[in-house]
Amino acid sequence: MLVRRQNHGVTFYASPLLERAGIPHAFSTRLGGISETPFDSMNLGNPSGCDVQDDDAKISQNYRLLQAAIGCGDRERFWVHQVHGGDVVLAAGNAPLGQKADAIVTTEPGRVLAIRVADCVSILLATRNGRTVAGVHAGWRGVIAGALANAITAMNAAPAELLAAIGPCIGFESFEVGPEVLAEFERAFPDHPPIARYGDATGKGTVDLPAAVRRQLLSIGLTDSQIDSTDRCTYRNQDEFFSHRRDRGITGRMAALIACRKS
Repeated sequence: MLVRRQNHGVTFYASPLLERAGIPHAFSTRLGGISETPFDSMNLGNPSGCDVQDDDAKISQNYRLLQAAIGCGDRERFWVHQVHGGDVVLAAGNAPLGQKADAIVTTEPGRVLAIRVADCVSILLATRNGRTVAGVHAGWRGVIAGALANAITAMNAAPAELLAAIGPCIGFESFEVGPEVLAEFERAFPDHPPIARYGDATGKGTVDLPAAVRRQLLSIGLTDSQIDSTDRCTYRNQDEFFSHRRDRGITGRMAALIACRKS
């Protein structure tokens, strides 16, 4: 289970599995930054297509505060333009920032990978020796597109050598979707899909994103002992998290950060 940490006034969640392996990482909360309402206060990204925007300088400072809190203040932040798909970028050499993808893999200890979320699931992955790490962004489309499996393939490591941490996201009871989305999960998870149908004329129901991600990890070959997760819900726990759905799009972003172990 993820644990709540605070360092230099910045509050974040951490994976005991990754901590024991000496791998710098964090799942941020909205606490400990400098942004103002409605982005208060540890905002790490602006909403797309919204007239209300945070100051880019404040977002950059928030990243510096978070990186310093986990001992990565001297590392270059690497990020992608997330598009709710399954593509993976290798953060190596002169790889450009902002490529369209939803997962990042690196073996370079001078970089810290950053995945932004505001209800979707962030997954942090690492080899036990800390030499290869990955960050994955998976909303329902990313889960269906196989972003997680693609990232693990790109890591080129045996499942037994991996550690995984599933970050805070929108919870099962809060993630209402239409029948077309439920059908996608029934297709992708034919044996006990992680959904609940209301059983009424709307055809709507809810999806359990963390459960879907865990099932994908287990199907790849990881065991429960290699996976950390949390019961925190971005929609429900407003004091700790931004939520795109709860705040109707006018909200900030959390980030999941991870970097290779330097030694």
